[in-house]
Amino acid sequence: MEASRPLDMLNESRNKRVMVELKNGKQYVGTLRAFDIHINVVLANADEMQDNESKRKMGSVFLRGDTIILISPA
Repeated sequence: MEASRPLDMLNESRNKRVMVELKNGKQYVGTLRAFDIHINVVLANADEMQDNESKRKMGSVFLRGDTIILISPA
């Protein structure tokens, strides 16, 4: 099923691994657990990434929606 709205895509990605890129250039890969209409997201088992390698293990993280520029399947 193809997503017809942006939040549909996020719903389909819930409990799956996603990559989130922020305005400051940082990237996080983790399991999408929750999000809201502001695209604030919660990732579980998250890693902060640099040059496609894990820089540090973060566990659960909350990422503020207005700092996010990209969310993609990992």
